[in-house]
Amino acid sequence: MNEAIRTIQDHRSIRQYTDEAVSDEHLDTIIQSAQSAASSINGQQVTIISVQDKEKKKKLSELAGNQAWIDQAPLFLIFCADFNRAKIAAELNDVPLGVTDGLESILVGATDAGISLEAATVAAESLGLGTVPIGGIRRKPLEVIELLDLPEYVFPVSGLVVGHPADDSAKKPRLPQAAVHHRESYNHDLKSLIQDYDAEMAEYMKKRTNGADDRNWSQTVSAIYKTIYYPEVRAMLEKQGFKFE
Repeated sequence: MNEAIRTIQDHRSIRQYTDEAVSDEHLDTIIQSAQSAASSINGQQVTIISVQDKEKKKKLSELAGNQAWIDQAPLFLIFCADFNRAKIAAELNDVPLGVTDGLESILVGATDAGISLEAATVAAESLGLGTVPIGGIRRKPLEVIELLDLPEYVFPVSGLVVGHPADDSAKKPRLPQAAVHHRESYNHDLKSLIQDYDAEMAEYMKKRTNGADDRNWSQTVSAIYKTIYYPEVRAMLEKQGFKFE
């Protein structure tokens, strides 16, 4: 196993950080790695906002659902889907910008942002830094747009906390590969695999919480997904000029 694969497979979310700053050199390496990630049609539909200002990080932690590690860590990156540059390109060539008139733009932008975030995560962790992705950046997206002064056709997709770990979190078990990797066609017989994984996750949670919690995976996911995750997202997209035709 080479070092790149070892870094990817050893990922775990870190939620306790020291006060040590992330160096400019490391930040530059992380951003360069994120920029090197694949993007649809080489459109490079991603913008990364780095936030180190303490007051701004504190506000973002509140908007993301009072996630204290955003406030605590020295660096917070916000990955945005960005079609503002495409708009400028269209204006330079005197053609209309049509991609934002349908759902494809949302899928393309979110996919590219996710790919970029993963590249940044691997780069940061290869440098000995800890990370945790923050989907909660979409919890109050209109306020995030205002705080970061995002222009039309740009919207936040996810955040990434980056810093020096204060502790080494336990690696969380994943679903068995047979539940995720299907050869040639979809395997519909998943219930027993999920039940086995539930038992593994319940045991993991017991150890992690010293017996205080034994929630399994299906209980957690079903509790979260019983309602719309972040209902303000549609309003955010419409405000930023995206249509749903």
